[in-house]
Amino acid sequence: MVDGTSGRTLTYQGWADGVRRVATGLAARGFRKGDVFAIYSPNVPEYAIAFHAVSLLGGTNTTISPLYTVTELSAQLKDSGARCLVTVPACVEKAEQAARDSGVSEVFVFGETERGTPFGSLLAAEGHPPVVLIDPREDVVVIPYSSGTTGLPKGVMLTHYNLVANILQTAGVLGLREDDVMLGVLPFFHIYGMTVIMNLALHVGATVVTMPRFDLEQCLQILQQYRVTFANVVPPMVLAFAKSPLVDKYDLSSLRTVFSGAAPLKENLAEEASTRLGCHVVQGYGMTETSPVTHATLVGGDRISGASIGPPVPNTEVKVVDVASHAELGSNEEGEICVRGPQVMRGYFNRPDATAAMIDEDGWLHTGDIGFADEHGRFFIVDRLKELIKYKGMQIAPAELEAVLLAHPSIADAAVIPLADEEAGQVPKAFVVLKSELAPAEILEYVAARVAPYKKLRSVEVTDHIPKSPSGKILRRVLVERQRST
Repeated sequence: MVDGTSGRTLTYQGWADGVRRVATGLAARGFRKGDVFAIYSPNVPEYAIAFHAVSLLGGTNTTISPLYTVTELSAQLKDSGARCLVTVPACVEKAEQAARDSGVSEVFVFGETERGTPFGSLLAAEGHPPVVLIDPREDVVVIPYSSGTTGLPKGVMLTHYNLVANILQTAGVLGLREDDVMLGVLPFFHIYGMTVIMNLALHVGATVVTMPRFDLEQCLQILQQYRVTFANVVPPMVLAFAKSPLVDKYDLSSLRTVFSGAAPLKENLAEEASTRLGCHVVQGYGMTETSPVTHATLVGGDRISGASIGPPVPNTEVKVVDVASHAELGSNEEGEICVRGPQVMRGYFNRPDATAAMIDEDGWLHTGDIGFADEHGRFFIVDRLKELIKYKGMQIAPAELEAVLLAHPSIADAAVIPLADEEAGQVPKAFVVLKSELAPAEILEYVAARVAPYKKLRSVEVTDHIPKSPSGKILRRVLVERQRST
């Protein structure tokens, strides 16, 4: 693993030795099986050391966006019951404040810093960690957070079995090799970057070049300098590769595959990027709740429509059901996609109600996405039942933004819906009912100060009422249709 901004290199042996040392150091501090360790950091090589040291001790990681505010960070630390946290110097002030608010006992810091406990002190530990018995199917190795199909973010319990299964399911389909060089810009805190980049690369022995965030020109420089062969991306990055004049300034001939996920990729955009880059541009599909991959286009296989998410990955069952009756549908009939397989989560952390709503008694996970399978078993996504907003592949829960809006004394009611956006995919728009005079610009500023930058509202519309069902549920699709009509 190579840090693309500094050139620091972590060898496979260095990773293995680091995992042993950090696990030893954590055990000496009393960290035990079942304890939760939070990683609040952008992509750095040490991320993999921390993650796997915790897993070696039978602990549970909870991964958190470094863009989170103190309030957002505190909420996840409290909900997951995190005991320790590791971060980077740029985030240490927020981390320490959230740790005090949530009962986290110690804050470790990657790199050089005068605050917190240096992560290097764990890397200096001698000896061997205790041997811990792990039940792969039951013991949870990571709790990332997802909104699922509705509501606020919830902890997704993924076991050792879930992750290992999905790594093996994905490896053969993507065709990664030991001599591949992978782009590591998608965040490791997100299940896509965690499984399909960080863990999969370790499994096959490929090299990962990390970036803390996406900047197009810096990304192009890294692709050229490190001769990257395999780039995992999201649709807005494909758009940049297809359209930006900067691309022509760099030698990208080493690229063999660009694999897009986390949000739908339009066929014409995939074709345009493929032609310009001179490589395969394909896509797959998954969810945090499925570790994440359930479908993927076979890299190097027969050319199929760029709009297809591909067939299911090995050992995955998929059916399409009628939204109302749940009756199973045939080829080319649109309905909700349901999946079943070893990558499906154990459930939501401390949320048996939400788990039961997501996974039925026969083990089928209801994705909340509308699609169909053609006569060749290739799947396509056409719409979304779920309320989730996808901004550049990142999840935004409407209910979370609505809670922020309703905390304002001048707002009586609120609803948030997605707006289509060519660059980001979707952005959030709010409809609000006011108690007293309040300018839309003030509402935008109010929300932006309380959420991570990617969650901020891009538009506000004042309305007389929010449409709701008799039970009081917001009828977002009514607002979506109203928006489309205008």
